[in-house]
Amino acid sequence: MAEYDLTQTIIPYCDRHLVFPLLAHLAESELFPAEQVQAAQYELAKGTNMVDYAVSLFEQLHPDEEVPAEFSNKRENAVSTNERLQQEAQAVLNVIENPDVAQALRQDKNQNLQYLKDHYGVTLEHINALYNFGQFQYTYGNYSGAADYLYHFRVLSTDPDLNISAHWGKLASDILTGKWDAALEELNTLREAIDSRAPSVPPAFAAASASTTDPSLMQLHSRTWLLHWSLFVYFNHPEGRTLLLETFLTPTYLNTIQTSCPWILRYLATAAVLSRKTASGALSARVRHSIKEIVKVIQMEEYQYEDPVTSFLKELYVEFDFEAAQRELTKAEIVVGNDFFLQEFKDEFLDNARYLISEAYCRIHQRIDIADLSERLNLSRDEGEKWIVNLIRETRMGADAKIDLEKNVIEINRPPLPIYQTIIEKTRGLAFRTQALGAAISRSQPPPPPGAQTEGQQPQPQPAIVVGAR
Repeated sequence: MAEYDLTQTIIPYCDRHLVFPLLAHLAESELFPAEQVQAAQYELAKGTNMVDYAVSLFEQLHPDEEVPAEFSNKRENAVSTNERLQQEAQAVLNVIENPDVAQALRQDKNQNLQYLKDHYGVTLEHINALYNFGQFQYTYGNYSGAADYLYHFRVLSTDPDLNISAHWGKLASDILTGKWDAALEELNTLREAIDSRAPSVPPAFAAASASTTDPSLMQLHSRTWLLHWSLFVYFNHPEGRTLLLETFLTPTYLNTIQTSCPWILRYLATAAVLSRKTASGALSARVRHSIKEIVKVIQMEEYQYEDPVTSFLKELYVEFDFEAAQRELTKAEIVVGNDFFLQEFKDEFLDNARYLISEAYCRIHQRIDIADLSERLNLSRDEGEKWIVNLIRETRMGADAKIDLEKNVIEINRPPLPIYQTIIEKTRGLAFRTQALGAAISRSQPPPPPGAQTEGQQPQPQPAIVVGAR
C-alpha cells in the first residue's frame, strides 16, 4: 500500500541525517523498488561527511564503475577539517573542564564570559568553536560526540540564534543515538523556546525560508518541524503516546497541524487509539476525551487528508457504519504495520481498535448477537465470546449487560436518564462560559480616552466577574 506511505511527505521537514532511518525502513518494507531506495540513500549521503558510507552505496548502485576521485578529495578535506576544529574546541574544553573554573562559573552567562575572558583569554569566538566542531561531528556521523559539544556550547553561549540551532542539533543527536529520555527533555526545552519567541528555523530549513521575514510565519515553520521531529521521540519513549496527545491537542499545535501538516492526523489518531486503556485516572481531560476531539478535526480536514486510520475513526464515530469501519480497520492494520513510526504498535493498535468497535456497537444496541459482533471484529465465534466477556469486565457495562449463552446474545438494559439530570448535564458550566465570554469582550474593547467623562459625572461601578465560578 505504497499510496499511503508518508515518507516522501515527511522528508522535507526532517534533517538529512534523520532521513537515513526512514529510508532504511523503506528498504526493509519493500514498498518501493530497492534500486530507487538505494539511489535515494546515495543522494542523501553525498551531502554529508560520511564519505565511506557514500562510497559503499555508490559501489552497490554501480558495481562495474570506479569510485569517483571526488570522494578521495572529500575524505582528505574532512579529516583535515576535523583535526583543526578538534584542536580549537579542545582548547576551550580544557579551560571549562578545569575544576577551579567549573566552581567559578555561575548562572549568568555574561558574567561567565567576562570571567573566562579576564582569566583565561576565552572569547565568544573561542566558544563558537564548540558549536562548529559539534556541528561537524554531526555531519561526520558521530552523533554522541556532537551532542556533548553542543551541550557545552549551549551552557556558555549568549547567541540566541546559535543556541536555537544547537538545540535542534542536540535533539537530532539524541534521537539518532536512541537516548529517549534526553531527547524528550530536549524536545520540551525546544518547544518552550519556540513558543516563547519567534526563533530561527532549523539550519537545513534556513535556505528555503530566506525570503520569509514574518516572525509568525517563521514560528509556524518551526512548530511544523518540531511536530515531525517529535514523532521519533513520542513513538519510542515509554510515555510518548500520552505526551503526544497532550502536546498535539493544544490549540497552538492543533492549529499548526490543520494549517501546515494535516497528515500528522494519522499519528494523532493512532496515539488516541493506543491510549484507550490508559486514558483514565490521573490523566488530563484532554487525553481522556482525545478521540472525541480528534474525530471533529478529522471531519474538518478530510477534504485535504484522509487515510485508513482516520477513516476508521470517522466511519465508527461519525457514520456509525460498522461494516465500513471493519473494512477500514483491515486496511489500517496494513498501513500501521508499514509505517516507520507505528510498525511496533500494530498488534496493540488492532487490539484497541476492536475494543472501540465493541464499545460503540454495544452503546447503540440493546440486544447483540455474539456471532454477528464476532464477525465484525474479524474473530471466530469462540474468540468473540472470550473477547466480549473481557470487554464487559473491563468496561462499565458489567452492571447493565447480561450474556444469554443459550440464545448466544447479549442483552443490555440501561435505565433511562432522568430529565432533570439531562438538563443539568446540558447546562453544566454554562454560567462559567458566559462569564468568561463577558470578560473576553470587555478586554477586547478599547479603553475610553482620558477626559471622556463629563465634569461632575461620577464613574459607574462595574460588576465584578468571578473567574472560575460555576
